[in-house]
Amino acid sequence: MAQQNSAPIAFDIEVAGFHWDEVDEITRGYLLQRAKSEEDRASVPDRTALFPGLGKIIAIGMWNLDKDHGLCLLEGKRAEQQEWTRFKSSDVFRGEEHELLERFWEIVERKRPRLISFNGRYYDGPILMIRSAQLGVTPSLNLCGNRFNLSSHVDLTEVLSFHGAWREQYKLDYWCRRFDVESPKGSIDGSQVARAYREGRIEEIGEYCLRDVRATAQIYTKLADTLLPLFG
Repeated sequence: MAQQNSAPIAFDIEVAGFHWDEVDEITRGYLLQRAKSEEDRASVPDRTALFPGLGKIIAIGMWNLDKDHGLCLLEGKRAEQQEWTRFKSSDVFRGEEHELLERFWEIVERKRPRLISFNGRYYDGPILMIRSAQLGVTPSLNLCGNRFNLSSHVDLTEVLSFHGAWREQYKLDYWCRRFDVESPKGSIDGSQVARAYREGRIEEIGEYCLRDVRATAQIYTKLADTLLPLFG
Protein backbone atom coordinates (compact mmCIF):
# COMPACT_ATOMS: atom_id res chain seq x y z
CA MET A 1 0.00 0.00 0.00
CA ALA A 2 1.24 3.50 -0.83
CA GLN A 3 2.17 6.08 1.78
CA GLN A 4 -0.75 7.04 3.97
CA ASN A 5 -2.20 10.54 4.03
CA SER A 6 -3.89 12.22 6.99
CA ALA A 7 -7.56 12.12 5.98
CA PRO A 8 -9.49 9.96 8.48
CA ILE A 9 -12.39 7.76 7.38
CA ALA A 10 -14.51 5.76 9.82
CA PHE A 11 -15.87 2.40 8.70
CA ASP A 12 -18.39 -0.16 9.91
CA ILE A 13 -19.99 -3.27 8.45
CA GLU A 14 -23.28 -5.10 8.73
CA VAL A 15 -23.31 -8.86 8.29
CA ALA A 16 -26.23 -11.19 7.70
CA GLY A 17 -25.20 -14.51 9.21
CA PHE A 18 -25.95 -17.63 7.20
CA HIS A 19 -29.09 -19.49 8.16
CA TRP A 20 -28.25 -22.48 10.37
CA ASP A 21 -29.55 -24.83 7.67
CA GLU A 22 -26.93 -23.41 5.27
CA VAL A 23 -24.09 -24.41 7.59
CA ASP A 24 -22.67 -27.88 6.97
CA GLU A 25 -23.13 -30.54 9.63
CA ILE A 26 -19.46 -30.79 10.62
CA THR A 27 -19.17 -27.03 11.13
CA ARG A 28 -22.39 -26.98 13.14
CA GLY A 29 -21.03 -29.70 15.40
CA TYR A 30 -17.75 -27.86 15.83
CA LEU A 31 -19.45 -24.61 16.82
CA LEU A 32 -21.83 -26.34 19.23
CA GLN A 33 -18.94 -28.21 20.83
CA ARG A 34 -17.14 -24.93 21.50
CA ALA A 35 -20.11 -23.49 23.40
CA LYS A 36 -19.30 -22.91 27.07
CA SER A 37 -22.81 -23.39 28.46
CA GLU A 38 -26.22 -24.72 27.50
CA GLU A 39 -27.44 -21.16 27.09
CA ASP A 40 -24.51 -20.38 24.82
CA ARG A 41 -25.12 -23.57 22.86
CA ALA A 42 -28.78 -22.69 22.33
CA SER A 43 -27.84 -19.29 20.91
CA VAL A 44 -25.21 -20.51 18.45
CA PRO A 45 -27.59 -20.90 15.47
CA ASP A 46 -28.60 -17.25 15.84
CA ARG A 47 -25.01 -15.99 16.03
CA THR A 48 -23.50 -17.19 12.77
CA ALA A 49 -22.63 -13.59 11.79
CA LEU A 50 -20.08 -13.56 14.61
CA PHE A 51 -18.13 -16.51 13.23
CA PRO A 52 -15.54 -15.88 10.48
CA GLY A 53 -16.71 -16.91 7.05
CA LEU A 54 -20.29 -17.67 8.09
CA GLY A 55 -21.95 -14.43 7.09
CA LYS A 56 -22.57 -12.20 4.12
CA ILE A 57 -21.46 -8.57 4.20
CA ILE A 58 -24.52 -6.62 3.10
CA ALA A 59 -23.53 -3.07 4.05
CA ILE A 60 -20.28 -1.16 4.55
CA GLY A 61 -20.52 2.32 5.98
CA MET A 62 -17.76 4.89 5.51
CA TRP A 63 -17.66 8.40 6.97
CA ASN A 64 -15.19 11.00 5.72
CA LEU A 65 -14.37 13.20 8.71
CA ASP A 66 -12.83 16.00 6.66
CA LYS A 67 -15.99 16.38 4.59
CA ASP A 68 -18.45 15.19 7.26
CA HIS A 69 -19.99 13.02 4.58
CA GLY A 70 -20.98 9.37 4.47
CA LEU A 71 -20.98 6.60 1.89
CA CYS A 72 -23.01 3.42 2.21
CA LEU A 73 -21.93 0.44 0.11
CA LEU A 74 -25.19 -1.48 0.08
CA GLU A 75 -26.25 -4.81 -1.36
CA GLY A 76 -28.63 -4.43 -4.26
CA LYS A 77 -28.92 -4.17 -8.01
CA ARG A 78 -25.77 -2.57 -9.39
CA ALA A 79 -26.03 1.24 -9.36
CA GLU A 80 -23.20 3.76 -9.41
CA GLN A 81 -22.59 6.06 -6.48
CA GLN A 82 -25.24 8.73 -6.06
CA GLU A 83 -26.70 10.96 -3.38
CA TRP A 84 -28.74 9.01 -0.83
CA THR A 85 -31.81 10.98 0.14
CA ARG A 86 -32.59 8.53 2.94
CA PHE A 87 -29.62 9.74 5.03
CA LYS A 88 -28.45 13.35 5.23
CA SER A 89 -25.00 14.14 3.82
CA SER A 90 -24.41 10.72 2.29
CA ASP A 91 -24.09 8.79 -0.94
CA VAL A 92 -24.97 5.19 -1.72
CA PHE A 93 -23.34 2.64 -4.01
CA ARG A 94 -25.22 -0.59 -4.71
CA GLY A 95 -23.95 -3.91 -5.91
CA GLU A 96 -23.35 -7.56 -5.14
CA GLU A 97 -21.24 -8.48 -2.12
CA HIS A 98 -17.97 -8.83 -4.05
CA GLU A 99 -18.59 -5.44 -5.68
CA LEU A 100 -19.07 -3.79 -2.29
CA LEU A 101 -15.80 -5.30 -1.10
CA GLU A 102 -13.95 -4.29 -4.26
CA ARG A 103 -15.19 -0.71 -3.90
CA PHE A 104 -14.20 -0.58 -0.23
CA TRP A 105 -10.64 -1.76 -0.86
CA GLU A 106 -10.33 0.52 -3.89
CA ILE A 107 -11.26 3.55 -1.75
CA VAL A 108 -8.78 2.49 0.94
CA GLU A 109 -6.03 2.07 -1.66
CA ARG A 110 -6.77 5.33 -3.49
CA LYS A 111 -7.40 7.64 -0.55
CA ARG A 112 -4.91 6.04 1.88
CA PRO A 113 -6.90 7.27 4.89
CA ARG A 114 -6.38 6.80 8.58
CA LEU A 115 -9.18 4.31 9.19
CA ILE A 116 -11.33 4.62 12.29
CA SER A 117 -13.46 1.84 13.75
CA PHE A 118 -15.19 0.64 16.85
CA ASN A 119 -14.01 -2.91 17.54
CA GLY A 120 -12.69 -3.05 13.98
CA ARG A 121 -9.52 -4.91 14.90
CA TYR A 122 -11.50 -7.74 16.42
CA TYR A 123 -14.58 -7.98 14.20
CA ASP A 124 -15.04 -5.68 11.19
CA GLY A 125 -11.43 -5.93 10.03
CA PRO A 126 -11.06 -9.73 10.21
CA ILE A 127 -14.51 -10.28 8.70
CA LEU A 128 -13.79 -7.90 5.82
CA MET A 129 -10.47 -9.57 5.02
CA ILE A 130 -11.65 -13.16 5.40
CA ARG A 131 -14.84 -12.60 3.42
CA SER A 132 -12.84 -10.85 0.71
CA ALA A 133 -10.51 -13.83 0.46
CA GLN A 134 -13.48 -16.20 0.25
CA LEU A 135 -14.82 -14.23 -2.71
CA GLY A 136 -11.46 -13.82 -4.44
CA VAL A 137 -11.12 -10.11 -3.61
CA THR A 138 -7.67 -8.86 -2.57
CA PRO A 139 -7.57 -6.56 0.49
CA SER A 140 -5.42 -3.46 0.06
CA LEU A 141 -4.55 -3.09 3.76
CA ASN A 142 -4.07 -5.35 6.76
CA LEU A 143 -6.71 -4.00 9.15
CA CYS A 144 -5.34 -6.08 12.02
CA GLY A 145 -1.68 -5.11 12.05
CA ASN A 146 0.31 -4.01 15.09
CA ARG A 147 -2.31 -3.07 17.70
CA PHE A 148 -0.01 -0.44 19.19
CA ASN A 149 0.49 1.37 15.88
CA LEU A 150 -2.50 3.63 15.29
CA SER A 151 -1.18 5.37 12.19
CA SER A 152 -3.32 3.50 9.65
CA HIS A 153 -6.14 2.10 11.80
CA VAL A 154 -7.51 3.48 15.05
CA ASP A 155 -9.83 1.06 16.81
CA LEU A 156 -11.60 3.19 19.41
CA THR A 157 -12.12 0.19 21.68
CA GLU A 158 -8.32 -0.07 21.94
CA VAL A 159 -8.04 3.63 22.78
CA LEU A 160 -10.88 3.66 25.31
CA SER A 161 -9.56 0.54 27.05
CA PHE A 162 -5.94 1.78 26.88
CA HIS A 163 -4.91 -1.33 24.94
CA GLY A 164 -6.68 -3.60 27.39
CA ALA A 165 -5.42 -2.02 30.62
CA TRP A 166 -9.09 -1.34 31.39
CA ARG A 167 -10.53 -4.81 31.03
CA GLU A 168 -14.22 -3.98 30.88
CA GLN A 169 -15.65 -3.52 27.39
CA TYR A 170 -18.51 -1.11 26.66
CA LYS A 171 -20.70 -0.81 23.59
CA LEU A 172 -20.76 2.10 21.17
CA ASP A 173 -24.04 3.36 22.61
CA TYR A 174 -22.42 3.64 26.07
CA TRP A 175 -19.55 5.77 24.77
CA CYS A 176 -21.90 7.94 22.71
CA ARG A 177 -23.71 8.86 25.90
CA ARG A 178 -20.44 9.57 27.73
CA PHE A 179 -19.21 11.93 25.00
CA ASP A 180 -22.52 13.64 24.15
CA VAL A 181 -22.74 12.02 20.73
CA GLU A 182 -26.10 11.03 19.27
CA SER A 183 -26.61 7.31 19.84
CA PRO A 184 -27.04 5.20 16.69
CA LYS A 185 -29.70 3.08 18.36
CA GLY A 186 -32.86 2.87 16.27
CA SER A 187 -35.44 0.37 15.09
CA ILE A 188 -32.80 -2.35 14.62
CA ASP A 189 -29.43 -3.25 16.12
CA GLY A 190 -26.66 -5.62 15.15
CA SER A 191 -28.39 -8.67 16.60
CA GLN A 192 -31.43 -8.05 14.39
CA VAL A 193 -29.68 -7.51 11.08
CA ALA A 194 -30.10 -11.08 9.78
CA ARG A 195 -33.84 -11.05 10.44
CA ALA A 196 -34.21 -7.59 8.91
CA TYR A 197 -32.28 -8.79 5.87
CA ARG A 198 -34.54 -11.82 5.41
CA GLU A 199 -37.51 -9.46 5.65
CA GLY A 200 -36.11 -7.34 2.82
CA ARG A 201 -35.32 -4.28 4.98
CA ILE A 202 -32.00 -3.57 3.30
CA GLU A 203 -32.52 0.21 3.20
CA GLU A 204 -33.10 0.28 6.94
CA ILE A 205 -29.94 -1.78 7.47
CA GLY A 206 -27.93 0.67 5.40
CA GLU A 207 -29.27 3.59 7.39
CA TYR A 208 -28.40 1.84 10.65
CA CYS A 209 -24.88 1.19 9.36
CA LEU A 210 -24.38 4.88 8.57
CA ARG A 211 -25.70 5.93 11.99
CA ASP A 212 -23.10 3.63 13.56
CA VAL A 213 -20.23 4.89 11.46
CA ARG A 214 -21.17 8.54 11.91
CA ALA A 215 -21.23 8.07 15.69
CA THR A 216 -17.81 6.36 15.51
CA ALA A 217 -16.47 9.34 13.57
CA GLN A 218 -17.87 11.81 16.09
CA ILE A 219 -16.34 9.99 19.06
CA TYR A 220 -12.99 9.94 17.25
CA THR A 221 -13.26 13.72 16.85
CA LYS A 222 -13.69 14.02 20.63
CA LEU A 223 -10.55 11.94 21.21
CA ALA A 224 -8.30 13.23 18.43
CA ASP A 225 -6.78 16.07 20.47
CA THR A 226 -7.29 14.60 23.95
CA LEU A 227 -6.53 10.89 24.37
CA LEU A 228 -5.02 9.97 21.01
CA PRO A 229 -1.82 12.04 21.41
CA LEU A 230 -0.99 9.85 24.42
CA PHE A 231 -0.70 6.83 22.13
CA GLY A 232 2.12 8.25 20.02
